[in-house]
Amino acid sequence: MAICGLVGGAKTKTGTDGKTQISVAEFKKWLMDFDHDGDGRISRSELSDAIKSRGARFTWWRSGRAMGVADFGFSDYIDEAEMNYLLRVGKEFGYDIL
Repeated sequence: MAICGLVGGAKTKTGTDGKTQISVAEFKKWLMDFDHDGDGRISRSELSDAIKSRGARFTWWRSGRAMGVADFGFSDYIDEAEMNYLLRVGKEFGYDIL
C-alpha cells in the first residue's frame, strides 16, 4: 500500500520499500530548496543538508559520494546541467525517482 505525502508542493507516494516516489522535475525542485545562498548551484554543504532532511545518517560521506558522481566540472558545486547525474544516487536521498 502506498502512503501519500507532499514534496515541494507535489503529491507523492511512498512504496512498500519506504522510498518516496517523485518525478525528475519534482526531485530537482526539492533539491533547489536547499540552495541556501540562492546562486542556482548546490554545494556539498547544501547537498548534505538535503540528505539530512530525509533522515539519512553519514550525510557528509553520502554528499561526498553524490558530488563525486555529479560534479563533472570539478567546481565543488552541482549546477542545473549536472543535476541529472544525481539521479544515479537517488537512493542516497531516500527517493525512488521516476
